[in-house]
Amino acid sequence: MNRAEQLNKLQNTEKWDVIIIGGGASGLGTVVDAASRGYRTILFEAVDFAKGTSSRSTKLVHGGVRYLEQGDVHLVREALKERGLLAKNAAHLVKNQSFVIPNYNWWSGYFYTIGLKVYDLLSGCLSLGSSKYLSKKRTIEMLPNVEENGLVNGVIYHDGQFDDSRLAINMAQTAIENGACVLNYTKVVNLLKDDKNQIIGVQVQDQENGQTYDLKGSVVVNATGVFTNAIMKLNDNVYKKYIVPSQGIHLVFDKSFLPGENALMIPKTKDGRVLFAVPWHNRVVVGTTDTLIKKQSLEPIALESEIQFVLKTAQRFLAKKPTRADVLSVFAGLRPLAAPKEEGKSTKEVSRSHKIIVSETGLITITGGKWTTYRKIAEDIIDKAIKTGKLPNKECITEHLSIHGNKSTNAADRENHLYIYGSDISKIIELKESETELKEKLHPNYEFTIAEVVWAIRHEMARTVDDILARRVRLLFLDARAAIEAAEKTARLIAKELGHDEAWIIKEIANFRAIAKGYLLSEFQ
Repeated sequence: MNRAEQLNKLQNTEKWDVIIIGGGASGLGTVVDAASRGYRTILFEAVDFAKGTSSRSTKLVHGGVRYLEQGDVHLVREALKERGLLAKNAAHLVKNQSFVIPNYNWWSGYFYTIGLKVYDLLSGCLSLGSSKYLSKKRTIEMLPNVEENGLVNGVIYHDGQFDDSRLAINMAQTAIENGACVLNYTKVVNLLKDDKNQIIGVQVQDQENGQTYDLKGSVVVNATGVFTNAIMKLNDNVYKKYIVPSQGIHLVFDKSFLPGENALMIPKTKDGRVLFAVPWHNRVVVGTTDTLIKKQSLEPIALESEIQFVLKTAQRFLAKKPTRADVLSVFAGLRPLAAPKEEGKSTKEVSRSHKIIVSETGLITITGGKWTTYRKIAEDIIDKAIKTGKLPNKECITEHLSIHGNKSTNAADRENHLYIYGSDISKIIELKESETELKEKLHPNYEFTIAEVVWAIRHEMARTVDDILARRVRLLFLDARAAIEAAEKTARLIAKELGHDEAWIIKEIANFRAIAKGYLLSEFQ
């Protein structure tokens, strides 16, 4: 996956069948779907793949126990099917994760056991395992750090756990392998229309050199997530709000706060939200919140009220109480929820299911959705494009299409931090063995090596320190201070590979440190 090669493809293609704006889960899913059907397809991402919402999830591939409780059976059934398909199509990134719900009153154990049995039934032949009632003793064994005071029983169920931005990179690679053109740091600055106000293409600007291109296309898809409204301003004569951003935050702690392999799930916190504590890359991710906010941002910052909510809830259910000083990283993400018809609705009342809008200009826009259902969303988008008469009918083939890197892994495989590369592991090892300096650790406390940074630059279209430390090796999400310490080494590696000068290095380090500050949590507030 080489940016120069992709730019060359852009410049040498006269007209596209499908042009996609946005390189998050929905956009990347759509480019894979369209390219695998045989359409000439191009995708533009203004910054880096999964820079926004799609790298900041709870790292779960799940049906949504919360939505089942709300009675949204269709959404849950669809998500459970997609969970099973993704576990087969990207086996190197998706694993079967057991979740334990600790109960502090006797009836909750039976209530959740019955509900989760329904959850199991809805997953059918793609089930990841049976839900079971647990005694108090067994619950403590499975959650060694659970708060025992008042504990009555527990329930175990199974869902999927994954690495979101790594999946995004692999999807971009899959799209290119199927003939698509995929570019990051290329921003759509205008929608091209004919004299009948129909969209016939886009104008894009290369964010690295300022060069602009006018591209013609039969179908243009707006998959920009929380930035949907900005693209719709280019499309509509009258402004209308299509999405509302909802913020979720996560705190990352040392593994000692959740020893073992089981995740903790609290289905109903004091304010009715769900809280997860999930093992991830030998750390524990705790979240999430659900707060409607007014403005979208590429680097959303966790609100103090959200931080307090997650900390206090975690302290309530964990025997070893996490404090501000224990937070290794805090990250915030914005969910692009379809806007409600009435202003002021809570996040519980805003739809999680996806919605496809076809404008009078012909622009196709996707709102809502989640990582788990990205493949189905993409299928629906291209099917909708076919129904508009702008594409010849071709069947979707992604249900059983392997994602780049797909390789079965087990618990032993995951002991090696390189497991996320799947079938590319041998190539990374070969690269590491080619030069002595490539074996050097990026940071003394972590297993990531210089070879992985060089691989990201050469084969994963990484262009900045943030691209590498946030979305390729995930160090910023695991330990913000360690990421800051590794910034200069990373910047110098990029400069060496891409031919940047000292001034670029200094500026790039400063840019990354400014971003990383948002992931740090001071001990006292």
